[in-house]
Amino acid sequence: MSKYTKEQLLEEVEKEEVEFIHLQFTDIMGVMKNISITSEQLEKALDNEIMFDGSSIDGFVRIEESDMYLRPDLDTFRIFPWSGEHKEARFICDVYNSDGRPFEGCPRNRLKKIVNEAKEIGYTMNVGPECEFFLFHTDEKGEPSLNTHDNAGYFDLAPADLGGNARKDMIITLKKMGFNIEASHHENAPGQHEIDFEYADAITTADNIMTFKMVVRIVAQRHGLHATFMPKPKSNMAGSGMHLNISLAYLDGKNAFYDKDDKMKFKTIAYNFLGGLIKHAKAFTAITNPTVNSYKRLVPGYEAPVMIAWAEGNRSPLIRIPSKKGDSTRIELRSPDPSANPYLALAVTLKSGLDGIKDNIKPSNGIKNNLYDMKEKDLKDQGIDRLPTNLKEALIEFAKDDYMKEALGNHLYKRVIDAGIYEWNEYSKFVSTWEVSRYLRKF
Repeated sequence: MSKYTKEQLLEEVEKEEVEFIHLQFTDIMGVMKNISITSEQLEKALDNEIMFDGSSIDGFVRIEESDMYLRPDLDTFRIFPWSGEHKEARFICDVYNSDGRPFEGCPRNRLKKIVNEAKEIGYTMNVGPECEFFLFHTDEKGEPSLNTHDNAGYFDLAPADLGGNARKDMIITLKKMGFNIEASHHENAPGQHEIDFEYADAITTADNIMTFKMVVRIVAQRHGLHATFMPKPKSNMAGSGMHLNISLAYLDGKNAFYDKDDKMKFKTIAYNFLGGLIKHAKAFTAITNPTVNSYKRLVPGYEAPVMIAWAEGNRSPLIRIPSKKGDSTRIELRSPDPSANPYLALAVTLKSGLDGIKDNIKPSNGIKNNLYDMKEKDLKDQGIDRLPTNLKEALIEFAKDDYMKEALGNHLYKRVIDAGIYEWNEYSKFVSTWEVSRYLRKF
């Protein structure tokens, strides 16, 4: 049940003199879309009467079935802190068909469906994301460059970290938008940053990731910078990840993973959830790492996972079990990157974990060695497989896994494959600078 009523929101908008309302939703590729209305139209929006042309949104519907409606989630109402004299606010919306049914191609609707499946067996999923991004200079035309404004490294301070002021303003703005910020710091690569916010239920976390990316870009622009969530903008340096710290809770809010009597303080369902993630990792990588560029990050040597294994503390495998236990008992999935659609990424990871619980899947033993130092034969002997090495491989694995189709539904499943194949084909036709420099004189 919403903490706001329609009447309360109408009063709030009038009291705060908000002039413009943005009705936000997310397309299949994870791009935020927006319809703006004036405050005079707010009552109509709250009555779910705002319509748009769904055929104009990539991956939504055909032109002959294009009328779609936006239903604002009242709890997502926020006034933009940067709106100045003419105040602006937003709602995050679900997309509905004209007949009143939830649109099956709406990523937020799909995540809600999987969340409800978890609730039916007594669990909710909590997620704490670690979102990394780069800050680059813009050129004289305002276009982004690959020139960063610092040469700082992990945890460096000013003056080495020249992005500190922009990051500070991002945090202040995020707090005004209702975020609880846990930590922020400079990351490994020059110009790379991370801001961590408090965990929440899956739907709230996906909403927060979309809002976070919007705020970071807007604040960066005001500092004359371009913020990018591209996984690997530059070669020979670390890429940007979006590690997901995942736990299940009982419906009363108590952590369902923690077992004080187990050696690792893990309950059986935690091991099962982990087993489900490992079983479906190859397939869900097409969702958690959805671009050609995603796979330039998933290479050895830059602390990004390559092998499908788990460990306690060790950061080289796909999944790490952090040492902090009790209410903080959780699984850290290290492969996702911030180009992923957060609604779909959380939907497929939750669905994979639920499969592990329902089928009582037991993962193999955790590894202790640094996987980057292990030989291929040793990895094979221990039954350790690797993640897909490119988008095409990931799409093949995704298409083979019937559970992914069940997770996303027919509409999204087909659209994800079509979009991925299109991107791979476009990439395959492109001749890169690397190829020219390597082959032009040689052959």
